[in-house]
Amino acid sequence: MVFLTRLALPVLATNLQGGLAVTPVQKVVELMSGMLEKGKKEKQDEEVQFAAYKVFCETTSADKQESIKRAEEMIETLKADIEKNTAEADHLTKQVAQHDDDIAVWTGDSKAATKVRDMEHADYDATHTDYSESIEALEQAINVLKDQPKKQAQASFVQLSALSKMSLIPDDAKQVIHSFLSAPEGLEVSAPEAAGYEFQSKGVIEMLDKLLDEFVIERTALEKEEQKRKNAYEMLMQDLTAQIDEATEDRNEKAERKAKKLQAKATAMGDLTDTTSTKEADMKYLDDLVATCEEKATNFESRQQLRAEEIEAVEKAIEIISSKAVSGSSEEHLPALLQMERSSLAQLRTDMSGATRERLTEYLQKKAQTLGSRMLSAVAVRVAADPFKKIKKMIDDLITRLLEEANEEAEHKMWCDTELATNEKTRSAKTKAAETLTAEVDQLQASIAKLTEDISKLDKALAELDAAVAEATELRNKEKAKNTETISDAEEAQTAVAQALTVLKEFYAKAGKATALVQQEPPEIFDEPYKGMQSENGGVIGMLEVIQSDFARLEADTKAAEESASKEYEKFMTDSKVDKTAKTKDVEHKSSKKQDQSLALTQKKEDLEGTQKELDAALQYYEKLKPDCVDAGESYEDRVARRKEEIESLQDALRILNGEDMA
Repeated sequence: MVFLTRLALPVLATNLQGGLAVTPVQKVVELMSGMLEKGKKEKQDEEVQFAAYKVFCETTSADKQESIKRAEEMIETLKADIEKNTAEADHLTKQVAQHDDDIAVWTGDSKAATKVRDMEHADYDATHTDYSESIEALEQAINVLKDQPKKQAQASFVQLSALSKMSLIPDDAKQVIHSFLSAPEGLEVSAPEAAGYEFQSKGVIEMLDKLLDEFVIERTALEKEEQKRKNAYEMLMQDLTAQIDEATEDRNEKAERKAKKLQAKATAMGDLTDTTSTKEADMKYLDDLVATCEEKATNFESRQQLRAEEIEAVEKAIEIISSKAVSGSSEEHLPALLQMERSSLAQLRTDMSGATRERLTEYLQKKAQTLGSRMLSAVAVRVAADPFKKIKKMIDDLITRLLEEANEEAEHKMWCDTELATNEKTRSAKTKAAETLTAEVDQLQASIAKLTEDISKLDKALAELDAAVAEATELRNKEKAKNTETISDAEEAQTAVAQALTVLKEFYAKAGKATALVQQEPPEIFDEPYKGMQSENGGVIGMLEVIQSDFARLEADTKAAEESASKEYEKFMTDSKVDKTAKTKDVEHKSSKKQDQSLALTQKKEDLEGTQKELDAALQYYEKLKPDCVDAGESYEDRVARRKEEIESLQDALRILNGEDMA
């Protein structure tokens, strides 16, 4: 208000000097009336603006609360799914571990049995070799003792010596062999000695024959025992292998189910994380929105109260200024004041001496040239033409005006510095906010586009699934109707064929009895008695029986086919329902997420638009500040220095007028 009055008063004074009808008070009243109308309009506009903002707060708050509620329901569902999949996965883990333990035990049993079997077989091979070598040695020794002549008895000693070293030969047999081998040396014996030798060798041969029979029996028993153990081992390995294979198959199937449960759990956890993040973001946004809306409401009430008080104050001021005390006094006294100024200037013009005027004029012209001041040059011209008192008054007024201009410019400089700093801070903050909001808008748009694409694909898949279900249902209904009709026809046909068979069989049974009677007196025209169509009888009845069985088989096959088709259809419908439920839930989740992001995008765009408007306003305001605060031509410091010198020059001019010494 003070600034407006300061700008208006010189114009008002000029209007009064020019004889215009508008007084300063009237002009001030006009300005204040304009302020009053503007204040009322801005107050009303602010009410309309806040009403729209209040609607936005209520609508957005309700939408966010609904979104948070849906997210909470989804979170509960996802937690239940995670808990269920976790429990099932843990149960399957235990079952897989049990299968692994069983497989490990059976594998260990298999390895242990194989190791035992290898040891048994090695023992068998060693023992069988001993028996075979012993049997072979016994046979050779027996043959040598039986077949060698006395002069070659040394060979029998060699064979018997070898037998005495074998581990399977009993100790008593080894003693006999040793006694036989200890007979007097020398192969050249007389006849009595030969007889003794033969007697001793006969006893040894009998003993060896007995040992040979025992060894053959024992080796055969050993072979049978080996075959029995081998068969038992093979049966054991077959059982263990079957158990391991079955357990491995069960283990792999349960491991696959476990992997699917874990995958479902991971998917649900991902959805839970997304939903929780969305919910938390919505809750934060809602809290911020409520706080902002409450703050805006409080500010609105304060602003409205201030505006009302301001309007009341302006109205009161207009009332006061428009009163007779102010308006009447201005009209009465301001013209007289101007008249007094004219008289004083005229008197000043007549009082100034010529020498002083010349001296002052010369001084002012010199200073004007030195400083390049148009004002001092104009004063020098006025000094040469006007009276002394008028010049002195003019110089005083100029000094006063220059001092006022200096104060005003200092205030203006301070105001410019403040406004430029505030504007620069605003432009920087709004530019950064606009860039951040632009990035967030781009991110939301990309996410919404991806969700739209996913939803479109899911909708297409659901449409295809519905079409497949509808087609399968239509085909199933047709197939069921056809099978029902076929079964009904088959049952009716069987009934009809059974009736036909009954009729034919009864007829032919009666026909057979009747012909037996007629055979006594056949009609003249027949060579043989009529027995019915006996040749076709067996054929027709047989064909009917085949047809009846065909219809029975048709009925059974159709019922079996109907049952199989019904199960396949039910399985297809169940799988389709599960698939549709999953896809529908995915669509709902993505649609909800898209809706939330769309709301966020709308808000971000509005925020970006508001921020951009504020940035544009700041830029426009900066352009308005530039002429007065940035691009003023001469710097503020230069203007201050120049004005200081002009004031000093005018003060020197006053001293000249007063006759003071300028040394």
